[in-house]
Amino acid sequence: MNSSKDTIQSYRPDIDGLRALAVLLVIADHIGTRAKGGYVGVDVFFVISGYLISSHILTAMQAGTFSIVDFYERRVRRIFPVLIAVLASVTVVAYLYLIPPEIEAYARSLLAALFSVSNFEFWHEAGYFDTPSKFKPLLHTWSLGVEEQFYIFFPLLLLAVRRWLPKQLKKALWAIFGLSLAAAIVWAPRNPETAFFFTPLRIWELLMGTILSQHYVPVIQGGVRRNIASLLGLLLIVVPAFVYSEYTVFPGLTAVPACLGAALIIAAGENGSSVVGSILAWRPVAFIGLISYSLYLWHWPILAFQYTTPIFAAVTVDSTKHKVVYMVVVLIVATLSWRFIETPFRKGRLRPERRTMFAMAGAAFALVAASGITLLAIHGMSPGFPEEALQLMPFTDYKNSSEWRSGQCFFTPDQDFGQFDAKTCLPQQPGRPQYLILGDSHAAQLYPGLARVFPDANIQQINATFCPPLLTEGALFPLFKKNCLMMSQLAFQEYLAHHHVDAVILSATWTPAQLPELGRTVDWIQARGMEAIVIGPGIEYTLPLPRLLITAMRRKDATLVESHFVDNSELDHAMQSLARDHWKTPYVSVYDDLCTRTSGTVGTPHVTAVSCPVYAAPHVPILFDSGHLTAGGSLLLAKAMRDRNQIP
Repeated sequence: MNSSKDTIQSYRPDIDGLRALAVLLVIADHIGTRAKGGYVGVDVFFVISGYLISSHILTAMQAGTFSIVDFYERRVRRIFPVLIAVLASVTVVAYLYLIPPEIEAYARSLLAALFSVSNFEFWHEAGYFDTPSKFKPLLHTWSLGVEEQFYIFFPLLLLAVRRWLPKQLKKALWAIFGLSLAAAIVWAPRNPETAFFFTPLRIWELLMGTILSQHYVPVIQGGVRRNIASLLGLLLIVVPAFVYSEYTVFPGLTAVPACLGAALIIAAGENGSSVVGSILAWRPVAFIGLISYSLYLWHWPILAFQYTTPIFAAVTVDSTKHKVVYMVVVLIVATLSWRFIETPFRKGRLRPERRTMFAMAGAAFALVAASGITLLAIHGMSPGFPEEALQLMPFTDYKNSSEWRSGQCFFTPDQDFGQFDAKTCLPQQPGRPQYLILGDSHAAQLYPGLARVFPDANIQQINATFCPPLLTEGALFPLFKKNCLMMSQLAFQEYLAHHHVDAVILSATWTPAQLPELGRTVDWIQARGMEAIVIGPGIEYTLPLPRLLITAMRRKDATLVESHFVDNSELDHAMQSLARDHWKTPYVSVYDDLCTRTSGTVGTPHVTAVSCPVYAAPHVPILFDSGHLTAGGSLLLAKAMRDRNQIP
């Protein structure tokens, strides 16, 4: 996000303070604080950027002094030096520590960041089984892509309107603003990824700043009104940051409060001070705003690499103490970056002339682009890469759910459950055992194994991501409510209410809070003369298992995989007891079927260690990500269920 105040207007420290608030909210979200909606800080940045840059462009146009070349020169001076420094540094670390498929993906994002199209690259990659964001050290550059695309075409649009429709500029800007906002509101619930990354659905946020800069809205006059407006603006930013979560339907209508809040604070400061404005203009706060561009660019790679590199492993954010250490580190890095990279290219005696600056930028651009192209050409491979690790590569692309009948019987958030194929997923085959797999992706993963191990059974399937197989209307996650409601209605109101199956296999990413409702669901199934089979929590790691295995081979660290194991034994025991003593229904403990438990030391008999297999077959990991079974893993579990007579 841009930290420059290079506009025709006088310097406003309160706007730098607003930048500080925005970037700190973004970081607070990323490091796992209570500000889970801190991503609204990016929307605040968009409004600020639209306000400042539009002020400069339109004021210069009105004065007859605007130059496209001058404008793009300022953009290059402001954006390019730190961006190149970040890209070059991250490329070196990525090559040393990421695994080949991640390096290839990184190389594509590197080139996308150079050409200001990161938002389109990450939009293309987005999906439920996409590579986790923690392995995308340039993910945050999507916002730069949105801004730069806007500012490539915005001056051209203004020049065209001023030439052919000189009296219609206000109407044109309001019309584009309205169309973009309306499209975002409509699109966000249908396809959140598109609404998030797609520039036309974001430009209303930048145009809100433009409209404000041209005073196309009433000016806020008087001290009382300024204080009320700025306080309301602050609340409109901060409250969503603490109320929203990763499951909030965003952006669209939910982005309006933060954008409006930013506009109110900026507008309140145009004609005088306010209490909120004075706090934001306080020197330490404003300084964070000054370095906000560097802070934004550096904070995410440092955070992302803590999961993948020994270098950054010390900069963890798993406790309050570690979060403080992380913040100190990134503030120091950002300050040095602002002082020794940003500032010299913008002002001072070392500021290069235009021709020199463009030559330097061009050379740096070519060098980084060549690095990206080279990484793609060698497929991210490094010398001495373990031969055994190569055999695990096919399991690192997060696309191993193809056997789950995605788009037919299993639906991810970007798919419409209305396309459910009843003929394929709910075939009527009298005379054969009838089993219905019901639940989320952890239910869908059972299908490949059960279909092979029980060829004489009629295996039916109704699955949707994030949708537990519970009777309550509405899943726990509003973002996926539509698919979950449709799945619940189809399963309980339409199918099971009128069709008899021998057993309903219930599986999901269970939480303790869901267990009472799970018990009611089991009762409902049993009351209709059907068996309910509950599948307990599965094998889970904090990072994708294939990646852990490959990294362990590269580092020759036999303890690495085990150190990332997530032990859900307590939940498994609780569910096993409920199934036996209260629900009176069969229960499948994945830990009992596939893993081994070792009792604790003398004096602590309640402490057990769980050891689970990492391979389903030679060179076939049991998981393809951090918690979903490969086809081989599904087969292994199904065989264990058969051998233990857990399927009637």
